Amino acid sequence: MGIGASLFLIALGAILTFALDVSISGLDLDVVGWILMVVGVLGMVLTLTIWSSRRRSVVTTAPTERRVIEETRDTVPPGTV
Repeated sequence: MGIGASLFLIALGAILTFALDVSISGLDLDVVGWILMVVGVLGMVLTLTIWSSRRRSVVTTAPTERRVIEETRDTVPPGTV
């Protein structure tokens, strides 16, 4: 569930709980609204928790090895050959 869906559930639950004054036999819209708001808040918390763990990434790099190549030459001084 994303942030948008969580906000939608919270808004829909608030509308059912606080704005509507309709009675349906066998269904209490206030309870349905509270349930939707709780589910929306839980979805928001879980979404933010999952997103925050995705944003934290650790990049480790192996240190680069420096290779030193030493070259020795046996040189003969000029004029000795």
